Amino acid sequence: MKFKDKLALVPHKPGSYQMKDKNGTIIYVGKAKDLNKRLSSYFNRTHTGKTAKMVSLIDDFQYIVASSELEAFIIEINLIKEFNPKYNIMLTDDKSYPYIEYIKEPYPRLKVSRYLKIKKKDGKKLFGPYPNAFAARKIVNLLNRLYPLKKCEGNPKEVCLYYHIGECLGYCSKNVDEDKVHEMETEILSFLRGNDDILKNKIMERINKYSESLNYEMALDLKKELEYIDVVLDKQKVELHDFVNRDVVSYYVNNGYISIEILFIRNGKLLNHKNVIYPLHLEIEDEVENYIIQFYARHEIPKEILVPETINVENISSFVDSSILIPQKGIKKDLLKMAFDNAKLNLNNKFEEIQRDEERTSKANDELAKLLGMDNIYRIDVFDNSNLFGSFAVSGMVVFIDGKPAKNEYRKYKVSVDVNDDYNTMKEILYRRYQRALVERSSLPDLIIVDGGENQIRAALDILNLLHLDIKVVGLKKNDKHRTNDLISSDLSVINIDRMSNVFHYLTRMQDEVHRFTINYHRTLRSKGSISSVLDDIEGIGPARKKQLIKKFGSISKIKLASVEELEEILPGSVALELKKYLDSKYEKE
Repeated sequence: MKFKDKLALVPHKPGSYQMKDKNGTIIYVGKAKDLNKRLSSYFNRTHTGKTAKMVSLIDDFQYIVASSELEAFIIEINLIKEFNPKYNIMLTDDKSYPYIEYIKEPYPRLKVSRYLKIKKKDGKKLFGPYPNAFAARKIVNLLNRLYPLKKCEGNPKEVCLYYHIGECLGYCSKNVDEDKVHEMETEILSFLRGNDDILKNKIMERINKYSESLNYEMALDLKKELEYIDVVLDKQKVELHDFVNRDVVSYYVNNGYISIEILFIRNGKLLNHKNVIYPLHLEIEDEVENYIIQFYARHEIPKEILVPETINVENISSFVDSSILIPQKGIKKDLLKMAFDNAKLNLNNKFEEIQRDEERTSKANDELAKLLGMDNIYRIDVFDNSNLFGSFAVSGMVVFIDGKPAKNEYRKYKVSVDVNDDYNTMKEILYRRYQRALVERSSLPDLIIVDGGENQIRAALDILNLLHLDIKVVGLKKNDKHRTNDLISSDLSVINIDRMSNVFHYLTRMQDEVHRFTINYHRTLRSKGSISSVLDDIEGIGPARKKQLIKKFGSISKIKLASVEELEEILPGSVALELKKYLDSKYEKE
């Protein structure tokens, strides 16, 4: 058995353990009631799937003895945050859900926000999460039509169109009737807290009013809104009448994967759900508990969270400020079963799709590692240069982690060297990328792929040698039809690849992705540069106004189509007129 002598010294006590690869990098952090039994289990039994791959990479381990299982759990969570091990589930790409904010001060208004961007202060109240941003916006738009909330941004000196059509009380310049505001606020909050009848009655009142005045088009429009609201709300009903905000968490495990399901219940309604499926590496309860901790670090914490009896309530409660309950009977037990059934259904329905995705991603990643003579590839940085038409030279970097694009890691670079110098362009970008990574101690790749041949590879090797980094570099060359053709190794030899293999299609996807990303950035800069150069010719347009015009219109063609009145929203009348005349004379009318 591997590590037999070292394992014999591990105590039968609670604690946290850290697995390391041959480079000394921590690749997995766990906890155990009994460190000796848990660590021995890694090496004295057969594993399959992702667990087998992880165990094969373990070159050493270390551990920290704790006084209790809870203390071990706290140590584990803190170490995961510090080292971000590749085999611990991390929610770096997890998006927060849409909520509706009611903002009371200085004026009553509604907006749709993501939870992570919400600052709970200044009289704001939070409602949600909603099934999607569309549903939340639909409800906000409807409430804005039915109630005279503040709708415009800023604080204009004169009342706007909304005031004249009766959809605003004129907060910016009128003396507002506080009784009307209070009545409106009471009704809106009552609806958002679950009283559907208020909104339905309000809509019916408006429909009848429009019908009586023969405004059938507006009546029909509101009828459609009512039907939409009915559909959304009917799907949300559950048999709970205590109006407690609660989440229900359960999971299902099969074929080496775990499916975790979270039901969001707000004010007696099932508003939304979250399902995540990922490979199970070892201890089921550890995976679920760690996921719950990370999830509620990024999302709203409800008053109550229901969990299965296999979950350690004390562990979760130490990190999540909520009432964590294990239901034993009744409707809450039924809700837990509903979450379990959904977790099972999602995994069973998606398993074939998961297997196909596995073939295209992590298995293709493993094939690439084998082809290049590497033990393992986890992270790949892919680079491309773009200098179309000899201007605005840029580079882009895309990142693939375990075979999948990690878009939050993508980076764009403006290039300072000569636009036609691919060699020095690649040197500049790679130096900026990896010198910064060394300073910040951020993640380094296992493999670098440059979109090009010998020049780019030599440039990459020069920079890696300068920075004393041992990272494998390969190049991808395209044929005259701009399709992936050859894989060039760091010694500049061609590596033969079966054109029908998963690894060839995998390399093609990476090359296409970095090319798309870089070209889009290049086009954006060219568009902004074109606008900027034209605006420089107009007296009265300085950096601030230029920036506003670029932000509002985005292209010369759109500025040309704008009316003088639209331009006057940013520019003084005389400057707007001068710009309009200049564009009309410089560009022929279409």
